[in-house]
Amino acid sequence: MSVELEQFREKMNKSVDSLANEYTTIRAGRANPHVLDKISVEYYGQPANLQSVANISVAEARTLVIQPWEANMLKEIEKAILVSDLGLTPNNDGKAIRLTFPELTEERRKELVRDVKKKGENAKVAIRNIRRDANDMLKKQQKANEISEDEQKTAENDIQKLTDEFISQVDSMINDKSKEIMTV
Repeated sequence: MSVELEQFREKMNKSVDSLANEYTTIRAGRANPHVLDKISVEYYGQPANLQSVANISVAEARTLVIQPWEANMLKEIEKAILVSDLGLTPNNDGKAIRLTFPELTEERRKELVRDVKKKGENAKVAIRNIRRDANDMLKKQQKANEISEDEQKTAENDIQKLTDEFISQVDSMINDKSKEIMTV
């Protein structure tokens, strides 16, 4: 595979990595500190990641404990969690905040699986767009006589194999995450 096509491999890899990051923030009924990754709190007038102002630990299978480095941050953290789209109610005991993840209902699990599939489809579309960009680049190079028709066909086949490889990775990720969510 030529150096030029390597850039498309990297782009496809970034799409898969991005999907993996999105999947870590989807809660599957168990306490996972990564569901708090997107939450930011007001820290001395500046937005800060929750991880940078507090210690987050898993107390039990379905409970997270958030212990701020500074006691005055409790209210800010509590407020940030309440306004987030997590759908969890923080329990503030004056020293730490406990987040208890309710057991997921069958309906909620199916809703999460639909979300997982939608995000997976978006990743596949991104990968296919990268393939289209690569093929467009090859056609332009062939028209400008920078590469031969045979080289173009070979490179297009390489791009298609690469696309198939990444699409199957995404399919595998969708299946794994769906199984994780549907497991009671």
